[in-house]
This record gives sequence, C-alpha cells and structure tokens, in this order.
Amino acid sequence: MIDATRAANVIEAFFVRVRPCLGYLHVAFFVYFMALLFLPLATDEAVLGDTPLTNFALFSNYIMWGLWFPLVLLSVIFTGRSWCGLMCPMGAASEWASKSGLKRSIPWWLRSEWTPHVSFLIITVLGQTIGVREHREGMAIVFGGTLACAIIFGFLYGNAEAHYGKRAWCRHTCPIGLLLGLFSRMGIVQFTPKRKVVNLARYTERGVCPTMININRKDESRHCIECFKCVYPDKPTAGLKLEFRKPGVEIEKIRQHNPNIMEVMFFFIGIGAALGGFLWLFLEQYQTLRLAVGEWALGLGWTWIGEAAPGWLVSSHPQRGEVYNWLDFFCISGYMIAWALGTCVVLTLTTAASSFLAGEAKADGTFYSRFLELGYQYAPVCLVSLVIGLGTKLFPPFDVFGENAPDIAKVALFSVSFVWSIYLGWRILGEQGLPPAERPLPLIPGVIGSVLAGVSWWVTIFGPIAIE
Repeated sequence: MIDATRAANVIEAFFVRVRPCLGYLHVAFFVYFMALLFLPLATDEAVLGDTPLTNFALFSNYIMWGLWFPLVLLSVIFTGRSWCGLMCPMGAASEWASKSGLKRSIPWWLRSEWTPHVSFLIITVLGQTIGVREHREGMAIVFGGTLACAIIFGFLYGNAEAHYGKRAWCRHTCPIGLLLGLFSRMGIVQFTPKRKVVNLARYTERGVCPTMININRKDESRHCIECFKCVYPDKPTAGLKLEFRKPGVEIEKIRQHNPNIMEVMFFFIGIGAALGGFLWLFLEQYQTLRLAVGEWALGLGWTWIGEAAPGWLVSSHPQRGEVYNWLDFFCISGYMIAWALGTCVVLTLTTAASSFLAGEAKADGTFYSRFLELGYQYAPVCLVSLVIGLGTKLFPPFDVFGENAPDIAKVALFSVSFVWSIYLGWRILGEQGLPPAERPLPLIPGVIGSVLAGVSWWVTIFGPIAIE
C-alpha cells in the first residue's frame, strides 16, 4: 500500500529541487503555445482527407480542444492547479511582465468577485460567435487576446512594495483559472501551512505568493497555483507543505474552507453557459427563435441587423461558407446568456428547497449558510458539463472501440459526476448535523437539479430532440 505522506514528501522534494529550472519550462510552453496559435494562420486550408497528422491547423485544433482543454479541467482532480503554476504560458508571461512593469496596486474593480465571472462569460460567448473550435483565426483571436490581456494586466499591476512578481491576471481575471480554481476544491492535492495563524486576512499583495495568498492563513485550494515558491522542506515551521487528501473532502467540509456565494453562482451559471453554447447548434427551436427575432428587427426598420458583423466578433469565413451577421451575434450570445440565467434560477430553487428542508429537519446554521454549502454539491456535474460541452474533440477518438463508444464515454463520465454530486450533497447534509435517516428528503431537490442537468445534456450526447 502506498504511503500518502511519503509520496507527498518525495514529490515535494522533487519540485523544490527543480524549482530553479521551472522558468525554462515556462519559456518552452510559451513558445509552443505561440506556435499552436499563430503558425496555423500561415498553413494551407485543410482539404478532404486531411488529418491532424497531415495538416498543422487540424493538429493545433485537436491539441487545444481534444487534449489540452478537457484534460486540464479533469487534471484538477489529481494535481490541483498544477497547470497554472508549472506550465501555463499566460500566467508565466503575466508574472514576467509584473516584475518589470508599473507595479501599481490592484484596483477594487479588478479584485471584485464578479470580474472572473464576466471574463468567463465574455470568452465563452465570444468563442461561440467567432467559431473558436472550428476556425484557426478564431482560436488566435480568443487565446491571443487573452494572452495580451494577461501581459497587460501583469505590466500594470503588482504592488510596488512587493519584492516578487505577482499574477493579478491569474488571481482575479483569468477565466480558465476561475474554472481550475473552483474545481481544485475537489482534488486530492492540497498545500497546508506548517504553522497556521488565525485572525489574519487571507489576501495579501506582499510576500512570495504570486496569487496573493497569505500563506499562514491559507484554508482553501482555489487560488493556489502550486508553483512551490512557498515550500521550504528544510524549515520545519515555515511555508507550506504538500499533502494528499480524499477527493472532494474540501467540499464535504466546505464550511471550514471559506465558502463563497460567487463560486456557487458560477456552478449554476457555468452549466447553463456551456449548455447554451452547444444547444443553439442542435435545436431547431433556436432557428425558429432566430427567424422570429430577425422578422421583428426588420419590422422596426433595423436592416443593419442582416449585415456582416466584424471578423473579430463573429465567424466571417466566406471561403468556408460561413459568414455571421449581427443577427447571429445577438441571437447566439442572447441564447447562451438566457440558458445561463435559466439554469441559475432552476438550481437556485432546488438548492433553496434543500436548504429549507434541511432546516425543517433541524440542520444547524441559517438558511443562507445551508444554501451556500449545499450549492457546492453541483461541482462535479458542472465540471463534467464543461468538459462535454467545451471539449467535444476529446470523445470522437473513442470510436476505435466501437461506433457507440464516444457516446458511452460521455454517459459514463456524466454518470460518475452525477453520483459524486449526490454523494457530496449527502456528506454536506451530514456536516450540517443531520443523521442519515434525516438526509434523504433534503437531498431530493439536489438530485432533481442534477437530473435536469443530465437531461439537458442528452441532446449533445444522442442528437437533436424533435419537439412538435
């Protein structure tokens, strides 16, 4: 049997030993990332019969959407936010810029909990309207623009009193960092203070941590990018230490790990945004809606709505037979936002029902505190929803195992997340003081919410649903 403590010590010692060389790894990933983004722009158009092995644009697309995005999301279960600290070229570039930039204090609007949510919605919607998964130009615009923002934010902000480069972008704005941070709460990796100090702020722009964690007060995984800069094995009472833990235990005991209502709202909104970004491609009802909106706009004399929108905002590729107009932009973005809000309302109601029923069963805490804790039970369902919705190219290669293998893989993955979400709900209710006999009734609304999410994803797995 593997000794978890010994394994953690070995891994910790290795990364501390190679820590001075991690900069070279960052440079290598930066160069590779730039090649994936911009070299496809100089390659020939893919033709019938081309594969990722014969066309670099297809290769780049598959690496980004078939491997990198879905596997990085799933990796947080096993390695936390290691991508952010050890490999991410955007975060590294932002930190480099911070070391030689203006080092201004981070403004309040950037530190707002709303900022990464807005960033996520903008990137997710823009990715759909511009065709980021289908067109190399779209991928270059979205990820190239994101990289530019990371560098600019790093150059501007970092606190002049800090002696180390900071990652204001990673902590406050990065949409991918938001995803990885929230889902890292389910992971088996944590960095724990050797000497924890209470009654201190969790956030500080001073110190060694690039994401501004007050390491002596650290009690959550969300913002830790696992850069190992705060790990000192030779100092028994200083810094953090690497530990392994049971998957999902931080969410089971979320009341001890700084729960945040904005995280819960993201779980609710993220599922809907991913759903909307997929369903507009499949449902005939979207086309009906688009036609109705177009007729309504033309009735008002808004003829401009049929004109082609700019190429930095929508897909505009006449050589590939795809040119979106302003109507497409407003309908796609509006449809996605509507799904995000609708899902948020539904999951808010189911979570509120769970909180109310738990209170009736004599669970401890207030209605709000129970609601906040129970909202985290949807983390596994939300994670897998994003993997299925935004990492679609991960599944087609499974067809080597049979025609239905990709669908079976999606169903299996979602089934695991569904069961895990129910289990987390069960454990959270236990932490609220309910004995096993009192938990089934308050658990039912959470089960219903997860079932509704699964039904919504049915069309993306098995095809369009015909509604008469």
